[in-house]
Amino acid sequence: MRRVSLPWLGVGAALTAVLTLTACGGSTDTPAAAGSTTTTVAAPTTTAAPALTTSTAPTTTTAAPTTTTTAASTTLTDVQFQRNESYFFSSPDGTFTCGIVRLPNRTEAGCEGATTPVPPRPDDCMVSWGNGIRVENAGRGAFMCSGGQVYTSGAGTEPVLAPGTPLAKLGYTCGTTASSVTCTNDETGHGFTVAPDSNETF
Repeated sequence: MRRVSLPWLGVGAALTAVLTLTACGGSTDTPAAAGSTTTTVAAPTTTAAPALTTSTAPTTTTAAPTTTTTAASTTLTDVQFQRNESYFFSSPDGTFTCGIVRLPNRTEAGCEGATTPVPPRPDDCMVSWGNGIRVENAGRGAFMCSGGQVYTSGAGTEPVLAPGTPLAKLGYTCGTTASSVTCTNDETGHGFTVAPDSNETF
């Protein structure tokens, strides 16, 4: 009797083996274990705290201003020159007698005494000329035409106005050197300087 080979039985056995392996987890894929958790932790971001800046305010020292107030009233020094509402003095060398005087219609400052040169006598001067020089409320300083002594208190010798000690009264300021006197109208800037051998009007 002829023996017949059944090759399909071998295929079936192989198929059975494959199915068995698959059922037993023989897959090449490896699933994650049940219940396991993968946690990705982000690296902490560190923000540097800003540096503290300590600002020291500058120290300012302000010195309190020193205020010197000069009283407008008559000082003790001025009293020796005052006669009623006018002021009289003599130059340090005794050549000139001077005054800052208040008259009924004006104020003026002037000096009397010998000086040279003297300008020519004006035609309208009929009395003494060139023995004094003065400055008034308005206009330049000028020589005087007068009939007698004007700048005297009548009390005798007038006190000396020392150099470097100006006398400022009634809107005029007078000052002296060893041999000269200068008087100026404070508002107009006009005045004069007189000395035995020189004089100037301005």
